[in-house]
Amino acid sequence: MGVTFHHEGTKSTKSPPRAERGVTKANALGLSHDIIGAAIEVHRVIGPGLLESVYELALCRELWLKGVGVERQVSVPVSYKGKSLDCHVKLDLLIDKSVVVEVKAVDKLTSIHTAQLLTYLRLQNLWLGLLINFNVNASTFAASSLT
Repeated sequence: MGVTFHHEGTKSTKSPPRAERGVTKANALGLSHDIIGAAIEVHRVIGPGLLESVYELALCRELWLKGVGVERQVSVPVSYKGKSLDCHVKLDLLIDKSVVVEVKAVDKLTSIHTAQLLTYLRLQNLWLGLLINFNVNASTFAASSLT
């Protein structure tokens, strides 16, 4: 099951606003279609029951075959009250510098998975993220949208 999150109105000093990066809503939504299609193909080919790292690599490969730019395990600094902390979080995938994808292989997605993705979006000053769980059977592998 994949879940799409739209996150507006947050502030971050990490990235310039998406308008300055040339990322339009239409482009990001088109990318989400490509990402979901790639995830469905990965799930169709290798099915459930593997580690997240396997799905992450397979999804990168499938997106690469589609000509989509992908960054893996993107390190993002964390700050607190304007002061950079000596730590980073890692995004599973950053697609064309505009969509965060978190790959899961769990029995059930929980609120902590949602919170994690929303935090990553805020830290990157992005508004679109996909939370994709590959540990489901083919009949329940689908995407839902939350705004």
